[in-house]
Amino acid sequence: MRYLISVLDDRSESATADEMAAVDQFNERLRAEGHWIMAAGLASPDQGLVIEHRGGTELRSGGLFFESGDYVSGFWIVEVPTHETALELASEGSRHCGRKVELRPFLEV
Repeated sequence: MRYLISVLDDRSESATADEMAAVDQFNERLRAEGHWIMAAGLASPDQGLVIEHRGGTELRSGGLFFESGDYVSGFWIVEVPTHETALELASEGSRHCGRKVELRPFLEV
């Protein structure tokens, strides 16, 4: 089963050197245990662009799509045998990066 672990933050580029080292350690664990699919950090929302093209009209707007205090600042995509393993990894990822995370399964098609 594949899961997306989204890192939620409320400040741009706020990771400390210690947090980045902890994330690197967590990434190595994911690789060593065969859970790693990919991971990445994301640029701040002010560098984003929302594009909507429905009904023959395209709309573009900069910044956050949703106005809230948190935004996705990075993510992991993992493959695990059980939901419990995904929960464990999400909890550990949150601890390592010092941020809230959201765990969501990919739809099986």
